[in-house]
Amino acid sequence: MNIQSNVTEFVLLGLTQDPGRRKIVFAVFLVFYIATVLGNLIIIVTIKTSPMLGSPMYYFLSYLSFADACFSTTTAPKLIVDSVSKKQTISFKHCMTQVFAAHFFGCMEIFLLILMAYDRYVAICKPLHYSTIISPKACRILVILAWVGSCIHSTAQIFLALSLPFCGPHLIDHYFCDLQPLLKLACTDTYVINLLIISNSGVICMVSFVLLIISYIVILYSLRKQSSEGKRKAFSTCISHIIVVIIFFVPCIFIYTRPPTTFPVDKLVSVFYTIGTPLLNPLIYTLRNKDVKDSMRKLWRKIVGS
Repeated sequence: MNIQSNVTEFVLLGLTQDPGRRKIVFAVFLVFYIATVLGNLIIIVTIKTSPMLGSPMYYFLSYLSFADACFSTTTAPKLIVDSVSKKQTISFKHCMTQVFAAHFFGCMEIFLLILMAYDRYVAICKPLHYSTIISPKACRILVILAWVGSCIHSTAQIFLALSLPFCGPHLIDHYFCDLQPLLKLACTDTYVINLLIISNSGVICMVSFVLLIISYIVILYSLRKQSSEGKRKAFSTCISHIIVVIIFFVPCIFIYTRPPTTFPVDKLVSVFYTIGTPLLNPLIYTLRNKDVKDSMRKLWRKIVGS
């Protein structure tokens, strides 16, 4: 692996170079980031402190909220700072760290969405065996496997990034370091590396998306056997999960399952899954979930009362 490079830092061009628009980017994404971190933190605290939310679904949701907050933190703060800075540079080491962190928490989110779908499948399709299959011990093991799988994926990505020789120029037409924009700067043929990216990130996104959609189709089909109240509650939960899956996976598939070409819309598409999804998840899971809303109200009353 050749990790020698004549470039010690990169320049991130961000979402725009227009001074007026950069101020708008600063204000909008600062609000988005604060809302993302606070929203996901509130969900984590609510789940950890509420006896009502002790089921495996909420156990996985608390880790999804943690992954969302971390995923957004890998990209949003740098975008916010760069939008008001004259020097929009990032060191080579920090760039590689950002590649690793973005893929680690992004992959973690994918695995957690799969675990949540699996939890709903067992709860609705195999209710008599639910407590045996989705036991507390099984939940912990599944989350550990998700961490390990994410680490393996992001390690593979960082090895691909470190194998690229950079001779200059060092301008990244993006707001964070990722393999696709870095391929444009490499002074070597990147055809094989791009195929490896597609076979890694692209396949993970595509296969996971197909599996999730199929699993939710099976779940929704199985709801016909449920009572009216059970059907309504399960349908609401599944629709929330499907919305999250679509807004996360469709942009990822667009970015990671194509030849090494770039489009002007790429940066806006990336905003959807790196910043948009972590922001929307707390809203979707809160507004469409009565148990979470009730637990949040009790937590709020407790905080105000104390």
